[in-house]
Amino acid sequence: MITLYSNLPSIDLHGYDRDYARIIINEFIQDNHKMKKERVLIIHGIGSGILKKTTHETLRKNKLVKSYKLDNFNSGTTIVEINKKIDN
Repeated sequence: MITLYSNLPSIDLHGYDRDYARIIINEFIQDNHKMKKERVLIIHGIGSGILKKTTHETLRKNKLVKSYKLDNFNSGTTIVEINKKIDN
């Protein structure tokens, strides 16, 4: 991992199925929003792309997510920017 992102909270989805990954992603985003974190990393791997697709679909539907993009240096990782203005 690039040292630029080494201090960001991260979650590794390797070994999870789609349904469990959705739950874990939403809980991870919610927890980091409560802790006022601005960015987090989601490691989904490259593989067949199922977890990447699930990750991006889940992030697109989550109102706490301001934006997300693949890491330029590692296409198995998505960088997520959390919306600070939404309160639960």
